[in-house]
Amino acid sequence: MKKISRALLSVSDKTGIVEFADGLAKLGIEIVSTGGTAKLLRENGVKVRDVSDLTGFPEMLDGRVKTLHPKVHGGILAIRSNPEHVAAVNKHHIDFIDLVAVNLYPFEKTAAKPDVKLDELIENIDIGGPSMIRSAAKNFEDVVVAVDPADYPVVLEEVRKNGGAVRETRARLARKAFAKTAAYDGFISATLQERAEEGLPASLHLNYQKITDLRYGENPHQSAAVYRNNAVAGRGLAAARQLQGKELSYNNLVDLEAAWRLAQEFSEPVTAIIKHTNPCGIATGPTLVESYERALAGDPVSAFGSVIAFNRSVDLPTAEAISKMFVEAVIAPGFDPAAVERLAARKNLRVMDMSATAGDEYGLQLRCIGGGLLVQTPDTLAEKPEDWKCVTKRPPTDEEQRMLAFAWRVAKHVKSNAIVYARDSMVVGVGAGQMSRVDSVKLGAVKARDLKHSLEGSVVASDAFFPFPDGVEEAAKAGATAIIQPGGSVRDADVIEAADRLGLAMLFTGTRHFRH
Repeated sequence: MKKISRALLSVSDKTGIVEFADGLAKLGIEIVSTGGTAKLLRENGVKVRDVSDLTGFPEMLDGRVKTLHPKVHGGILAIRSNPEHVAAVNKHHIDFIDLVAVNLYPFEKTAAKPDVKLDELIENIDIGGPSMIRSAAKNFEDVVVAVDPADYPVVLEEVRKNGGAVRETRARLARKAFAKTAAYDGFISATLQERAEEGLPASLHLNYQKITDLRYGENPHQSAAVYRNNAVAGRGLAAARQLQGKELSYNNLVDLEAAWRLAQEFSEPVTAIIKHTNPCGIATGPTLVESYERALAGDPVSAFGSVIAFNRSVDLPTAEAISKMFVEAVIAPGFDPAAVERLAARKNLRVMDMSATAGDEYGLQLRCIGGGLLVQTPDTLAEKPEDWKCVTKRPPTDEEQRMLAFAWRVAKHVKSNAIVYARDSMVVGVGAGQMSRVDSVKLGAVKARDLKHSLEGSVVASDAFFPFPDGVEEAAKAGATAIIQPGGSVRDADVIEAADRLGLAMLFTGTRHFRH
């Protein structure tokens, strides 16, 4: 193990750097530093050697050039066991650098600023930092590299005990360093491509950090973990705060995402009850608890063991109602203190608070295929009901129009082929994931009848067009009086004729919402 005699410290994030440098200096290690880091260390009584003294060359170009020098990189990259390297270092009077603690210009924070200008982004692209990190990580057999303040105490403790860091630690820190520079460069590339408005990128750089391992994936034999998108840290479900309950499972998180996204479709108080990513109950109401009671009435059987999302802070009456049934997880933009206290009685209930998140994250959607990825933009299209077209002789009544808009928002979140029956601002029947659309129409009606829901005067939403008149005929037979669908079938004329014959109103949206 190489004893550390000299450390180069140059950090943007100053967390823990004074304590780290002071600890190293007290062990007799020379501290070399740059700019603001050197100034901070001196202010705190740490003896520091300027990097310009090491290189014999001043910092220049507004700090753009300070560590890009052979006397820095030669001192880092030289292999101590290689006689030729040692001879070259001695010939050119280069001092070995045994420890490098560097973190990078805050490009991600700069990019997150509203209306940030391109020149400010460019100035926050670090050049010297990644170069030093890569040099130290490449030569980890002889050099310790630290890019995360959380690693300072570990390194300092090993230096105290051994004079240097053990190989296992050096190798682990090198892997972490390369991951850091890869993520940094990837985020810069993605940001500049996005600003150029070039559509989907020619190359895709993922910048995700593990939050936690999960017990298993969809099934017990599958491994799983949750990762945070560093490009939008603090946003979306990954940033939710768990207030109580058992450890979240992979399937819990998938359902929570589906439930939360559906609840965000509505401005009025709404409850979305999800089972296996499909809504089994959703309703609006004048109060949150009324929306919950109506959503539960939609399918109380399937709601057992469900995941529930709200678009309002959960109050005590709603918490009381939730507590009467076994629920896997609840998610909301907040929870009143009295509601938190009431839900605490259900110790296993997972309670997810979205109040601390900075909004939702609607980045690119990724799906693995063998040997690659499918990538698409999210389905966040803002609907414009004024653009919907009535294609039947009878237009929808005002109430039918309102329910068609309600059902259409729900259908967007049901697995295809998706059919949603709705009335009185609640879902009363769902047909999901069937191979034929007419089977989804029939299944939704059967579910409604089994739950004693009347479909007389209900409306139907279909996520894609009806390929034949049979789906419309089955909906009318069940009692529906109005239908909303994208249109676009080669048999649209036949479908419209069937609706007219049966006295139905029908709207075409011109937009499809498949969810596979």
